[in-house]
Amino acid sequence: MIELIGTNAGLVWSALNEGGTLSVKAIKKATKIKADKDLYAALGWLAKEGKLAFDEIEGEINVTLI
Repeated sequence: MIELIGTNAGLVWSALNEGGTLSVKAIKKATKIKADKDLYAALGWLAKEGKLAFDEIEGEINVTLI
């Protein structure tokens, strides 16, 4: 499971590095991560490492690399 989370975190990082600020929905589409739990685990991994910033605009969560 740890390996899957790390792999997905790499996909998320790459999507954000290429696309800039993205919504969670756009990240899911760009990475093709199917399960919400897998996407949120990857986001949590990167957030814990201090690599992400989050903001919420009109109910949509946006994510940016920092």
